[in-house]
Amino acid sequence: MKNIEKYTDKDWEKLAAIFSGEEKEHSDELSSFRTDDDFSTEKQWRKLGEMSNDKKINVDKAWNNTYSRIIENGLLTKTATIGSGNRMRTYIGIAATALIVIGLGSALFYLNSTGFLSEKVVVATNNDQRDIEVLLSDGSKVYLNRNSKLSYHPNFGIKQRNVTLKGEAFFVISHDESKPFVIDAGIAKVKVLGTSFNVMTNNINNEVEVFVKTGKVMLSDNSGGQNIVLEPGYIGTLASGMAGKALNENPNYLSWNTNLLEYEGQSLDKVFADLKRVYNIKIVVDDPEILNKTLTAVFDKQPQDTIIRIICTTFNLSYEKEGYNYHLSKK
Repeated sequence: MKNIEKYTDKDWEKLAAIFSGEEKEHSDELSSFRTDDDFSTEKQWRKLGEMSNDKKINVDKAWNNTYSRIIENGLLTKTATIGSGNRMRTYIGIAATALIVIGLGSALFYLNSTGFLSEKVVVATNNDQRDIEVLLSDGSKVYLNRNSKLSYHPNFGIKQRNVTLKGEAFFVISHDESKPFVIDAGIAKVKVLGTSFNVMTNNINNEVEVFVKTGKVMLSDNSGGQNIVLEPGYIGTLASGMAGKALNENPNYLSWNTNLLEYEGQSLDKVFADLKRVYNIKIVVDDPEILNKTLTAVFDKQPQDTIIRIICTTFNLSYEKEGYNYHLSKK
């Protein structure tokens, strides 16, 4: 505002051309303007130029609307003459640009302060929720185990397919070579194009654990120093400075998701470990010999109480239940 009379229309046009990148930055006017400018006009101008807008702006219409509002609000005491110099139009153009800059700055500040720009979609399960399906915009599906949390940005799938997982989930990923699916699992990252796999961010050994059902998965640490490619049937584990993989030997690894448990001569010790993982129950015995007994059975979507009763009937045991705890003993 204080410089409006200091520069001619030609000077303003030259400055505008420099700010817009149409002319090179070498002029006495530019140096003088930068010295007197207390409002970072050049910086704000360039920011406006970097913003994209698919809709073409009708400059004349915008000018007429702005000018009419100025007259209506009594900001001008006499009608401005738009002559060859276009000084008034330049004045109003600068004012309008300043209002746009201030308005955009205020809006961005408000959105950022309220967390809107960084807000994420969060889906979380509690202790009693299992196998909760989350359908993502790209067609991928995520099944959350108990006490797990999946979060992702509202624009997921537009430019990237990144999610964050805490807990355990089974993923069925839609194939898209142009946008790899990346899971932030804390100390590790899981990267895929399209496949199905299970991710546990913190197993009993405090490791990130990944089991691949179909396709291929890359498991890596955040520094990129450790990288493991996992094929179907393999489990990969990653901890600080350590990584490894091994063939999965547990046919019931995904039972928390499939609700199917199959046993062919496995010990009850192993059976009880699976039941804890699937149903979140704790089974204790008064005689360690009970854990050595072997079981051959199939449990398909049966309630936990039914499974416990079948086991007790098979081995002549009795049980007492307290909350999520079962105490088994010989009759």
